[in-house]
Amino acid sequence: MSRARALWKRVPTPVVDLVLVAVAAVDVRLNLWDTTRLGGTLAALGCAALAFRRRFPLAVFLLTLPIALMQEVALAPLLALFTLAERSRNRRLLAVCVALSAVASSVPWPLVSLTEVGRTMTLIIFVYNLATSVVPVLFGQLVQAQRDVARRLAEVEEAREHERALHAQAVLARERAQLAREMHDVVSHQVSLIAVRAGALQVATKDTDAKEAARTIRSLSVTTLDELRTMVTLLRASGGRATELTPQPTLADLRKLVESSGTQAHLTGELPPTVGTPAQRALYRTVQEALTNVRKHAPGATATVELWQDGDDAGVTVTNTPPTRPSLSLPGSQQGLVGLRERAEILHGALESGPTAEGGYRVRLRLPLSTD
Repeated sequence: MSRARALWKRVPTPVVDLVLVAVAAVDVRLNLWDTTRLGGTLAALGCAALAFRRRFPLAVFLLTLPIALMQEVALAPLLALFTLAERSRNRRLLAVCVALSAVASSVPWPLVSLTEVGRTMTLIIFVYNLATSVVPVLFGQLVQAQRDVARRLAEVEEAREHERALHAQAVLARERAQLAREMHDVVSHQVSLIAVRAGALQVATKDTDAKEAARTIRSLSVTTLDELRTMVTLLRASGGRATELTPQPTLADLRKLVESSGTQAHLTGELPPTVGTPAQRALYRTVQEALTNVRKHAPGATATVELWQDGDDAGVTVTNTPPTRPSLSLPGSQQGLVGLRERAEILHGALESGPTAEGGYRVRLRLPLSTD
């Protein structure tokens, strides 16, 4: 069925119109009652008008009405009615045209007194022709509705595609803002320290070469810092609305995070001060995501946040007990742990997560202490 429809759509429109004109002409030739010159002229005009039915559907229908007078069931007016119903949304106009077609098909031709045909028979013929005229109108309206539905589906799909594009842009904007914060917090801080140390060395040293080298280092550091701030500004601008470059959390903020998590959780253990800044942020984000998941998916559960060190590695383990009440269905991106795992891999670490034997859940992050 779909293949036949596809083949039909490939047929050029002028070819379809010429075929319909030819079919209507054959119908007139076989069934026309009035063979006078006037009748033949009106019939030929009505059949030829079908070639313009797409541009002037109402005018073409009116030109085909004389054929309905001279045939019992004329094909040309029905084709014109179908085209008019397919292209018009004026239901009142369609009703009038159906009535005109039924009347034209029911009036005796040549015109004679109704008493010769009989009023009852005329009424029966009118009802029959009225039903016949309604059929192409219904088909035309069906085609119009199908076209409207297809257009609406295309609009919906376009809106969905636009929504997906907006979502991708929002994700990209968040990533750019995150990158800008990382650059601001880590790189600019270290470059600023280099510039300060170089300035101190320039003031303190008495060696000419060392003073010149310190001056060069300080100048390059200041230039690099200015360029870095320009890059951060560009990233923030390309990411949409401006976001403040607030200081990123560290291990010192963990206790406050645990206390304000909204769950019954406690923090144990500690880590050495040699843990790098990126690793501290990764540990903090892991605890934050794990406690958020406990609050969303395990209502009433208690959680333990354990900081630990194992040789050259350090990490955190967040374990929660089974929930004490049913969880609510809350929206989520389902990408939290995926993002944490990617962050851990970037820092040459590993993230493990999964249910416990007691029915709870455990998230464990391991990072090398040498991560900077």
